[in-house]
Amino acid sequence: MTGLDPDNWDDLRRLGHRMIDDMVDRLATLRDGPVWRPMPDGVRTALHDALPSGPTSPDILYERFRALIAPYATGNTHPGFMGWVHGGGTGVGMLAELLAGGLNANCGGRDHAPVEIERAVIGWAARIMGFPDDATGLLVTGSSMANMIAVVTASRAAPDGLALRRQGVGGRKLVGYAAATAHGCIARAFDLTGLGTDALRVLPVDSEHRMDLAALRAAIAADRAAGLEPFIVIGTAGTVDTGAIDDLGTIAEIAAADGLWFHVDGAFGALAMLSPTRRVALRGLERADSVAFDFHKWAQVPYDAGCILVRTPGRQAAAFAQSLAYLSREDRGLAGNAPWFCDLGPDLSRGFRALKVWMTLGTYGTDRMGLMVDECCTVAQHLARRVDAEPLLERLAPVGLNIVCFRVRVPGVDLDWLNGELVKDLHESGVAAPSTTMVDGVRAIRAAIVNHRTVAADVDAMVDALLRLLAERLEIVAD
Repeated sequence: MTGLDPDNWDDLRRLGHRMIDDMVDRLATLRDGPVWRPMPDGVRTALHDALPSGPTSPDILYERFRALIAPYATGNTHPGFMGWVHGGGTGVGMLAELLAGGLNANCGGRDHAPVEIERAVIGWAARIMGFPDDATGLLVTGSSMANMIAVVTASRAAPDGLALRRQGVGGRKLVGYAAATAHGCIARAFDLTGLGTDALRVLPVDSEHRMDLAALRAAIAADRAAGLEPFIVIGTAGTVDTGAIDDLGTIAEIAAADGLWFHVDGAFGALAMLSPTRRVALRGLERADSVAFDFHKWAQVPYDAGCILVRTPGRQAAAFAQSLAYLSREDRGLAGNAPWFCDLGPDLSRGFRALKVWMTLGTYGTDRMGLMVDECCTVAQHLARRVDAEPLLERLAPVGLNIVCFRVRVPGVDLDWLNGELVKDLHESGVAAPSTTMVDGVRAIRAAIVNHRTVAADVDAMVDALLRLLAERLEIVAD
C-alpha cells in the first residue's frame, strides 16, 4: 500500500483524543509549572535525529513530543510571561487549528468556504478598525509581512506607481517617514522592497515617545524641495518599546494635506479599538489608508495570524494581482469566486488562518475581548504603581496601554549589566519572563501585559522575585 492513511483509523482516533486531553490539561494547569525552563544539552541533541528513512509509530513520536518539546516551549501561554508582545492563545483557538489542519485548505483563492470565512474575518477587522465595509485585506504571518504589503501597496498608489511593477524602483526617488520608535520591520520593508533604508526618514520623538510632528512637516518640505517624492508616512499605534501611540489624527491631516499614503503599524495596539475606554487613544486610525496588526497578540489567536487592511478597494490588487494562464478565473466551478486572495499579497499558497480568528472572535465576542484589553491595561497600571512604590525600582516611561518599562536602580553598579542579568535570572527562576529594551539610552526591564491569563498577583510575583534575586546578587557583590 503506497498511501499514507492509517491501517486502523481507531488507533489514530485514540491518539488524537489523548493529545487533546493532554493539551487541555496543560492549559488548565499552567500556573502549576514554570513560565520557561532552559533546555538541557541532552534534550537539544536528542531533537536532532538523523533523517528518518523508515516509519516510526505516531505514539512514539507523541511521547517524544511530551518529553522533549512541550516542556521547553516559549512559555507565552503562561500567565507569568510578560516578555515581548505575545498573546496567550486559547483552547478554542487550539481546536480551530485542528479543524483547519483536517481541511488542509489552500486559501490562495478558488470557490470554497474557507475563502469566504477569511472574507468574513476581513470584514470584521474593517469594522473593528473603523474602516469602510468594502475595505480589502488578508491574513498573513504577522505585522512584518503586513507592513511590507502596505509599503508595496502605497508605492504603487503613488503617481505613476504602477510602472514600478515593470521598471522597478531604481529610477524613482520615493521617500517615506516614521518615528525612531517604529518597529524594525518598517526599515526592513524599505530594504527588502528595493526602496532602500536611506529612503526612510527616521524622525525624532517627543517626551512621550511619540513622533515629532514638527519634524515630520519639516522633513516632507525639505524632501520636496530637494526633488524627492514623499509617498508614505507611517504612524505607530503601540510602539514596541513603551507602547506609546503616535498622534494619529494629526498625522492623518498632514498626510492628507501633502498627498501621502497614511499607514498605521498597529501590531498590538490597534486592537485597543476593541475597548470602549481605550480606543480614544487611537483617534485618527480610522482615517488611515492602511493598517497592519496581529490577531495573535491581543486578540489571543494562536500563531500566526497577522492582518493587513487597505481602505480603498483595488489598491492591493493593483499592486499584486497577476494574470497567469494556469490561474485563470472562471465564471463557475472551483476556479470561480474572484477576486482571489493571492491577488492581494505575495503568497499563492495560503493556509486556513481565518478559522482560528473566526472561532476566537465568535466564541468570545468583541465586547468580552474589549474587557480583556481593559483588564490587561489595568494590570499594567497596577504594576506601574508597584514599581513607583518600590525604592529600588525606577519607572522609565509613561504607561499608555499595557507596557511597563522600569529598572532596578542601586548605586555603585553598572545598571545596564545588572538589569540585563536580573531578567535572565527571572527567566531561569521560572516565576516570570519579562524582556529588556533600551529607553532613552538605558537598559529597561520591559513587562508587556498581553496574556489574558495575567492578573495583578502575577506581576506582584514578578516584582517580589526580582527584588529577591537583586538581594542575592548584592549579597554576592558585598562578599
